[in-house]
Amino acid sequence: MNAPSQPTRLSVLDRSLARQGHDHSQALRDTVRFARETEALGYHRFWVSEHHGVPGVAGSAPTVLAAAVAAVTSRIRIGTGGVMLPNHRPLVVAEQFGVLESLYPGRIDMGLGRSVGFTGGIRRALGHDRRDAEDFGAQLAELLGYFTGDQKTYPGVHALPAEGLRVPAYVLATGAGADIAAEHGLPLVIAAVGGHERTLEAITRYRRNFRPSAWSAQPYVIVAAGIAVAETTERARRLQVPEAWATVFSRTRGVFPPLSPAGEILSLEMTARERALFEEALQGQIHGTEEEVADALGALVERSGAEEVLVTMNTFDQDERLDSYRRLARLAGAGAFAGVARGR
Repeated sequence: MNAPSQPTRLSVLDRSLARQGHDHSQALRDTVRFARETEALGYHRFWVSEHHGVPGVAGSAPTVLAAAVAAVTSRIRIGTGGVMLPNHRPLVVAEQFGVLESLYPGRIDMGLGRSVGFTGGIRRALGHDRRDAEDFGAQLAELLGYFTGDQKTYPGVHALPAEGLRVPAYVLATGAGADIAAEHGLPLVIAAVGGHERTLEAITRYRRNFRPSAWSAQPYVIVAAGIAVAETTERARRLQVPEAWATVFSRTRGVFPPLSPAGEILSLEMTARERALFEEALQGQIHGTEEEVADALGALVERSGAEEVLVTMNTFDQDERLDSYRRLARLAGAGAFAGVARGR
């Protein structure tokens, strides 16, 4: 792994989750406002996600939402975490990012994933199935070729205004994603899960197999993690309760509900299965006081050699969420944890 030497970049992934008492349109407006707030705190980039047909999750059109975010910010990089390439034609994705980069030059990131719709009905509505994820490598090569002007899948076809532009591309690692990122010479975005061991193994393999490309001369790793910081350890843990319960609810009932207050959730009489899933959803998350989070995050950065951390934490109370991100930014500014901040 890389030896820590410079301040680790901090970035944000926002999934536009609805909150109890608010609709999806409010969730989208909350995302736009939060982007402005995190820009003021000094975060490096702000990414939005892609989910289809999931009640409680408003982020269904990431390039459209990215444009809205870019329009109200001026410095922070804006991108997707990510556009699920199997759901789209590479030509259309190239055109969309070409438009974004043309309007907001030097600020756009193209984060790309290989997931497909989470139900059969949604996959059929999108015109795709699980097998499309197996073609991710070819889809990625076609997409990148539209920017360089040498795509070979459809000779004579050009993506405008993308051709000639260089929008930084990132691969979100699920399954073989780390190997695909290494093969194409692209930065890797990977979630810190399961005690981090699987994450570390994938990162090691990515660095070992990385092939320098016109897009990236060297490996670059962004680790995504849920991180909550508060005045006390208990208050920090409570920040992670709403999203953890929403995850449990979605796995047991097929619906991702609006985030609700932690107190309501902790007073529920969960079944044994719900309790086990709830504890599982909280595992691998980083939480605590500023000192505790500095130690935990510093250890993750040191072990992974990550150049950047993508913070994914969401909660019911938006003032408490902003306070957590403010405390985390303060830690980074004080050099509480370090990594190798290069390039991107």
